[in-house]
Amino acid sequence: MAEVTLDLRGVPKKQAYEELAAHIAAVLEGIDDEIAEMATVSSLVHNAFGFLWTGFYRVVKPGMLMRVGPYQGTLGCLEVAFGRGVCGAAASERRTIIVDDVATFGDHIACDARSQSEIVLPVTNSSGDLIAVFDVDSESIGTFDTDDEVGLSAILARFARQVANGTPLVHGMAAEF
Repeated sequence: MAEVTLDLRGVPKKQAYEELAAHIAAVLEGIDDEIAEMATVSSLVHNAFGFLWTGFYRVVKPGMLMRVGPYQGTLGCLEVAFGRGVCGAAASERRTIIVDDVATFGDHIACDARSQSEIVLPVTNSSGDLIAVFDVDSESIGTFDTDDEVGLSAILARFARQVANGTPLVHGMAAEF
């Protein structure tokens, strides 16, 4: 069994995400339950990098409202409206948003005052419908970059389960691993 939590702090990001993506695939092999997958992805990403908050906001009213889903960290916001905060903007715009310093994001919702930077990625199902956003917060400014976007997109590709030319696609970005 692959039920081991990796600690990838200190490993170069690209290598860390490659190892984590392979590990998550092994742990979730044969699992076809979105909630179990979300819980496991949240836990493994959170613990691999020691982030402040890692989890999903699930779409409960398309185009209108998301509700907190499986996550790791302190208490999250229970509901987020589309268009509100970083998560709501990522959902409305269906694109990844990286915020180096949340104090500069005018509509940032502070669920935990220790959050300093954030990355939010839209998560789609096999039909291309938005089912959630994946939100990761850090206690440090400038934590996230395109390496995180590419690495997390590859991990989240399992929710899309779409294959084009053998390459999983998530939100228009080809997964590299």
